[in-house]
Amino acid sequence: MPGENLTRDEAQERAALLSVDGYEVFLDLRSAIGDGDASQEGDAGPRTFRSVTTIRFRCAEPGAASFADLVAPSVTAVSLNGKDLDPSEVFDGTRIALEDLREENELVVDAQCAYSRTGEGMHRFVDPEDGEVYLYTQYEPADSRRVFANFEQPDLKAPFRFSARAPEGWTVWSNGVGEEVDGVWQFAETKPISTYITAVVAGPYHYVTDSYERVLQDGTRLEIPLGAMCRKGLAKHFDADDIFLVTKQGLDFFHDHFDYPYPFGKYDQAFVPEYNLGAMENPGCVTFREEFIFRGKVTQASYERRANVILHEMAHMWFGDLVTMRWWDDLWLKESFADFMGSFSMVEATRFTNGWITFANNRKAWAYRADQLPSTHPVTADIRDLEDAKLNFDGITYAKGASVLKQLVAYAGRDAFLEGARRYFKRHAYGNTRLGDLLSVLEETSGRDMAAWSRAWLETAGVNSLTPQVLLSAEGRVTELAILQEAPESHPTLRPHRVAVGLYRRSDAGDLVRYARAEVDVDGPRTVVTELVGAEAPELVLVNDDDLTYCKIRFDETSLATLRGHLGDLTDPLARALCWSALWNLTRDGLMPARDFIDLVLRFAGRETDIGVLQMLHAWAGSARTHYAAPAWRAKGGRLLADEALRELRIAAPGSQHQLTWARFFASVASSEADLQLLQGLLEGTARIDGLEVDQELRWAFLLPLAVHGAADEQVLAAELARDDTASGKRHQVRCLAARPSAAVKAQAWASVVESDALSNALVEATIAGFAQPSQRELTAAYAPKYFEAIERVWAERSIQIGMDVVRGLFPHLQDSPETLAAADAWLAAHESAPPALRRLVLEARDDLARALRAQACDAGSPQV
Repeated sequence: MPGENLTRDEAQERAALLSVDGYEVFLDLRSAIGDGDASQEGDAGPRTFRSVTTIRFRCAEPGAASFADLVAPSVTAVSLNGKDLDPSEVFDGTRIALEDLREENELVVDAQCAYSRTGEGMHRFVDPEDGEVYLYTQYEPADSRRVFANFEQPDLKAPFRFSARAPEGWTVWSNGVGEEVDGVWQFAETKPISTYITAVVAGPYHYVTDSYERVLQDGTRLEIPLGAMCRKGLAKHFDADDIFLVTKQGLDFFHDHFDYPYPFGKYDQAFVPEYNLGAMENPGCVTFREEFIFRGKVTQASYERRANVILHEMAHMWFGDLVTMRWWDDLWLKESFADFMGSFSMVEATRFTNGWITFANNRKAWAYRADQLPSTHPVTADIRDLEDAKLNFDGITYAKGASVLKQLVAYAGRDAFLEGARRYFKRHAYGNTRLGDLLSVLEETSGRDMAAWSRAWLETAGVNSLTPQVLLSAEGRVTELAILQEAPESHPTLRPHRVAVGLYRRSDAGDLVRYARAEVDVDGPRTVVTELVGAEAPELVLVNDDDLTYCKIRFDETSLATLRGHLGDLTDPLARALCWSALWNLTRDGLMPARDFIDLVLRFAGRETDIGVLQMLHAWAGSARTHYAAPAWRAKGGRLLADEALRELRIAAPGSQHQLTWARFFASVASSEADLQLLQGLLEGTARIDGLEVDQELRWAFLLPLAVHGAADEQVLAAELARDDTASGKRHQVRCLAARPSAAVKAQAWASVVESDALSNALVEATIAGFAQPSQRELTAAYAPKYFEAIERVWAERSIQIGMDVVRGLFPHLQDSPETLAAADAWLAAHESAPPALRRLVLEARDDLARALRAQACDAGSPQV
């Protein structure tokens, strides 16, 4: 990573000096296949491809100097305005020095760029199933410079014209429509876009086509060619029809509401291997992780998640691609909007009408966690450089920002919000913006003081807690209901909240139902809800009913007692999800013993109808047992969860998604000899549960606990890989191998990730996932000091993506003791000058550990045994 950083100040200086008229980029990708030429990886260096870039740009101060960006093993030739420059003099490995610029300039760079194995730049993947090679690019925030020379910052937009040579039989895709002419793929010039959203996908991909048509308001017909692709080995699992269905529904929704026709011509969606992200919004050539192609049976929650990501990326075509933030400070301008619009459009335009429940239960949990870390930041962040930017693709920028926008819709009104978006697109099309540009149009359309709203919600960090306070008359009527707002000392801002307050009682049938509701603007430390005076005494007060605002919900004593006894009786699924989320926050905050939360899951999870909520409850219960329960109670907690999971598995409707969800959860908590024997029997066919189809993905889920507990050895895992000799199978096998309970296994796994860079990004991720297992704390204890000794070197030597994976994934979370906390503090104290991004990752992990220790202390003091 040294020398690859770019600061905000440098970018501002360059943007003030330069403007770019266009790029022409030629890539020779024929070196992607074969093993006998000088471009192959080995002793001679990394496997490379030829990249020739021509940039036409202007300089506001003739005679000035600047630089272009390029990260490449070597540069063959550089010419500026017809003059050949010596690459050894002007190229330092990451930048090309440009001296004595003219008013109009042409830069030509001929370079050898490296194929990537880390998912950054031009990623090269060899399919173990059939030996086929697949390429794709991934750039955000600043990796297009690994593929072609450019000015790598979002506010130097330009049109791009790509061309490429590829191996015979391959197809190449890019942002524009392409065709092969005399062996060269040539692509239509793009609209002005930023470097980080250009894209190239190449290989023998399985490709399916469709089209979208629409008559616009002016009577013209809009036609958008649609394409979807995946590796040939996944073609039999590829449900392109459903992908196209959601795509068309999304295009309908955004055209109905944005009043700006899709501006980028075609719409290809590529599902690619070893992808670090969920997806990337490259205009006309969106990329997704191929795990969204389901090899086995999955629940509706998985299809909903895929639909949400498809629509999130589609929203970016307007928020992010058409109108782009000036610098990464305002990353939220695209990510928050896309996260919000993904759920908004999904609920209103697709079959996934319960998407706001998932948003409340899942996305907001990500935001609440991030907003309580010491690294929390305002939605509009202070991004000093590219390393800061890489780390700010976080729960604040995405999920909190989206939650804040949901609050804004409640505050300003839906119509005003959407009209503001329409004006924003038209006013800033193909340009770059900052926060003030958006606020100005929203103020125009809503009449609200957006500057004050922004100061409270976008420019300050932290999450508020809202607690109901109820006073009753002797007759059992509400005489006063107030909402108390609190903020942590570290971020003391109290904010205006538009909230709904719901009052719930049990009906004669025993259902817990809402009988009164009021909307109110909460402002300050105490707000009285006058509309609810005189109502019957509630058994449950839900202060953020309908999930209009972003806050931590707290309960009064009566409400909490009601939930302990009757949470499963809540009939409204959104209200139930909000209560589960609030109870989880109490557990994480050390205000509810972990065993109490697990008890609620044991008693009520089986009645949960929303499959996404159920899956979240399983994840939370596992975390509560692993991280927040007192060590002495963990074994009992595990047995209770395994017993209940097996009970629910046996009584679930045969073949149902609930049965599948309980089967996966059972495997994740199985540890007893009887549990492991059952999993073994299900794998071998000697045991059976009616309706449960043990497909290949479920086989790997069952094999993992067997490997963890020493019941599946290397030979068994090799046999399973022979049965599933695919890229997915290899990832599963690597994870299982690293999970085995052996000191030699752990040493090998550690070395393969920390001491070597031979593994691809996907196999690094799989190895890390297998390395640390909750039942193997003693086995991995010796690696806690090794971690602190290694991370600075790893950060310096590896790519930022791999560095992040190692620093986050190998932090000794399971060595949950004051000694590990002290070791983290000692590292931070001794490395004050370490890169800020590295320090942030360690500080966040340290905070998670401190939170776990506080929760364990709470649980240890629980009267429940």
